[in-house]
Amino acid sequence: MMKLVKRVSVISTGTVQIRPEHVETNGTPMLWWLNTSRRWTAPRPINVYVIEHEKGLVLFDTGQDRRSVTDPDYFPGGMVGYNYRRLATFDIPEGATLTEQLRADGYDIADVRVAILSHLHQDHIGGLRELPRSAQVVVSGAELAQVDKRFAVLNGLMRDHIRIPGINWVPVTPQPVQDDSLAPFTHAHDVMGDGSLLLLPTPGHTPGSMSLLLRSEGLPSMLFVGDVTYDADLLAADRVPGVGHRPGLHETTRRINQLTAQFPEMPVLAAHDPAAARLLESALSQHAE
Repeated sequence: MMKLVKRVSVISTGTVQIRPEHVETNGTPMLWWLNTSRRWTAPRPINVYVIEHEKGLVLFDTGQDRRSVTDPDYFPGGMVGYNYRRLATFDIPEGATLTEQLRADGYDIADVRVAILSHLHQDHIGGLRELPRSAQVVVSGAELAQVDKRFAVLNGLMRDHIRIPGINWVPVTPQPVQDDSLAPFTHAHDVMGDGSLLLLPTPGHTPGSMSLLLRSEGLPSMLFVGDVTYDADLLAADRVPGVGHRPGLHETTRRINQLTAQFPEMPVLAAHDPAAARLLESALSQHAE
């Protein structure tokens, strides 16, 4: 396998606090805990993974838009907006934009060639307006189709912040593959056409959620899972979040755990896992030894 990926790093566009029942279901319906929970978690990162591929800069997710904490009209009004405020609260300092965080990591946002979205919730699509118009924005075709449905906003899809003029959308559908090393996954989408970045269907949090498997010489294999979990240890124990389709989350969790059993050194890197940066650093340092 060729060394196609030169570097992998993680940046964060601020932090988010969510309900403990969001992190791990306690068995009660979402609408119940959403309206009754009185607790917030400690602040969790809003992670964007930066992949320096030989063909260009690739992002996995784009973080949260700082306008969500500065623009009073960013979120819907009425009861829908109330539910959004009950679900999450954000802290996004002035320098926590995607552009500034990439600059601090040594990159120019103008060099982003591909931005992959695990799904289309607000804290994954927030950097879309900052991307160069030449960038390809890769997302599940099934996920993108949900945006234009009548009540999409009730499912966390804010059309005005997704259907932005000039975005170069690349909707994809994972296709059948013959690769025993991906088992139990049987479908994938090869992002760069060289086998280094494979998108796997991991529905549950949303119907079109996708995870990214990175495989390149000189680096450990890595799996970026978006919001399939909020804690890699919980995922390993088959304990699933409280947002999404619970049977689907359990099935996806089972598949991921089967895949990771083949690669014990492979870190599972989630969007809001406080341990993600440490897991990535540890995997890279151990592989370099």
